Amino acid sequence: MAETDQAPPQSDQLAAMNLTDAVEKHAFSDRVLIRSIVGRPDGGAGLSGQKVRAGGWVKTGREQGKGTFAFLELNDGSCPANLQVIVDAGVAVLSKLVATGTCVVVDGILKVPPEGTRQKIELRVEKVVSVGEVDPAKYPIPKTKLTLEFLRDHLHLRSRTNTIAALARIRNALAFATHSFFQEHNFLYVHTPIITTSDCEGAGEMFQVTTLISESEKLEKELIKSPPPSEADIEAARQVVSERGEAVKQLKAAKASKSDITASVAELNKAKENLSKLEERSKLKPGIPKKDGKIDYTQDFFARQAFLTVSGQLQVETYACAVSNVYTFGPTFRAEQSHTSRHLAEFWMVEPEIAFADLQDDMKCAEAYVKYMCNWLLDKCLDDMEFMAKSYDKGCIDRLKMVASTPFVRITYTEAVELLEEAVKGGKKFENEVKWGIDLASEHERFLTEVKFQKPVIVYNYPKGIKAFYMRLNDDMKTVAAMDVLVPKVGELIGGSQREERYDVIRERISEMGLPLEPYEWYLDLRRFGTVKHCGFGLGFERMILFATGIDNIRDVIPFPRYPGRADL
Repeated sequence: MAETDQAPPQSDQLAAMNLTDAVEKHAFSDRVLIRSIVGRPDGGAGLSGQKVRAGGWVKTGREQGKGTFAFLELNDGSCPANLQVIVDAGVAVLSKLVATGTCVVVDGILKVPPEGTRQKIELRVEKVVSVGEVDPAKYPIPKTKLTLEFLRDHLHLRSRTNTIAALARIRNALAFATHSFFQEHNFLYVHTPIITTSDCEGAGEMFQVTTLISESEKLEKELIKSPPPSEADIEAARQVVSERGEAVKQLKAAKASKSDITASVAELNKAKENLSKLEERSKLKPGIPKKDGKIDYTQDFFARQAFLTVSGQLQVETYACAVSNVYTFGPTFRAEQSHTSRHLAEFWMVEPEIAFADLQDDMKCAEAYVKYMCNWLLDKCLDDMEFMAKSYDKGCIDRLKMVASTPFVRITYTEAVELLEEAVKGGKKFENEVKWGIDLASEHERFLTEVKFQKPVIVYNYPKGIKAFYMRLNDDMKTVAAMDVLVPKVGELIGGSQREERYDVIRERISEMGLPLEPYEWYLDLRRFGTVKHCGFGLGFERMILFATGIDNIRDVIPFPRYPGRADL
C-alpha cells in the first residue's frame, strides 16, 4: 500500500469531517442523541462549534457564580454518559432547571471546555425550549445513592437511575443479539401462545386463566338486582301456555279464520318462549358452576382449563418438525411461592429447536449462542458494562471475555457426580447430599463452574428419573440425552436435550411417568407422521443478564418484576 493510500490518524480524520453532518439527529425527533455527541472516540471534542438541540433529564444541577449561571448534567438514556450543559441566568430562571429529575430541551453551541476539566465537550445554551419541572421536596428519586430494594417500590421512576437505565440497555442489547444470532443461522422466529391448555400434572405451579370468577360475580349482582323466578312464577307461566294452547285448539275446532288462528298461535309461541326463559333463569345459581361436585370448565371461556405458559417448547416443536430450525422468545410464567433472589413469577425464555440434529449439535449451538451474546456486549455495550464493573461487579467484563474465548468443558452427569464426591472426600461441605440420581443443586453447579473448572461447563446424559418424558432415552436405558450449560455467577444458564423421536418409546415414557396420554396426542402425532431427529434448549433470559452484569437479584434485571405479593403497574 502506498504511503499516500494509508488511512490518516483518527484525529486527522475527525478534523477532516464535515461537521455539519457529524452529529446524528434522531430520525423521529428534532433533537440530537446525547450518545452521538459524547459517545464518539474523541468524546465529542471534534464537534466544537456546532449548534444542536439536546433534550434529557437533569441528573445533577447546581447554580454557580452567585446565581449567574448553572451547570446541568443531562442524560437522555441513549448512553450512560451525561452531557454537561451551561445555562446563563439571562437565558432562563435557573432555579427551575437545577432540580434532579427536571426534563429540559435546549438549543446551544457545543464548546470544548477549559483544560483540566473531565468533560471533552459541553453545551453552551442559547435558548431553553421547554422545561418539565420537578418539586425536589416531593421527587422520590433524589441524586443520592439509592438501594435497588428501595427502587423496586418506585418501578415507574426507577429507569431514571443510572443502574436501571444501564440494565435496560444491556437487556436490549442481549435481545438484539439473540435475534441476530438465530437469524444469521437461518432460524425462523415463531410466536408460541401465552395461553395454553393442559390436563397434565404440574398444573399446580401454573397460573390459571379463567372467566368463571368474573362471570359468577356478575351473575350474583344480576340475581340480587333481578331475583330468579319462583316456582309459583313458573307454574303461572305454564298455566298461560296451557290456556293459549287450549285457545288454539278451540279456534281450529270451530274452523275459525286463518288470521285468527295465526294470531292465536303467535300468542301461544310467545307464552312458550316466556316459560322457557323463566325455566332457564330459574336454573341460575350464584357461585362458580359445578358438575358432579367439581368445577365445570365446559362453562369457562375456552370450554376447558387454561393456563399461562411455562414454556413454548412443545408448541415450537410442531414448527421444527415442518420448517426445520426455529426459535421462540417470549414471557413464561410460574406460580411458585418463591421469594428467593433467583425466582420470578414472570420471566423470559429463549427456546430454539433444531431438526435433523442430536445432543452434540444442541451443545454446540448453546455454546455458540452464549459466546455470541458475550461478544455482542463487549463490542456494542462496553460503556454500560464498564459502569456495571465500576458499580457492582469488578470482574464482570473479565467474565464475559473468558466465556467468549474459552471452549466449554463437557462432562457427563456421572463424571460430575464423581467430581463432587471427590470434593466431599477432600473436605468440601455441601448443604445438599451428593449421590448419583440427584438433580444437581445450584451449589453443585457453581462449584463445578467456579471452583473445579473456573470456566463454563456442559453436563450431559442425566438420569431419566429427574428429567422430562420428552428427552431421548439413551442406550443404557438409565439416562437421557439431556444437557445443562453451567456458568460462573448463576450456575445453570441453559437446559436442553435431544427430543425423543421414537413413537413407541415416548408413549411408554409418558405412561411410565403417570401422565395421561390424551393431552399429548397432538405431540405424539409429530412422531406418528414423519418423525425426525431433533433437539433444543431453553435459556433463562434474566439469568443471562445476571451472569453478564453481576447484579445479585433477578428482580432488578427485568423492567416490571412480578413475584409473590407484587405485580406493580
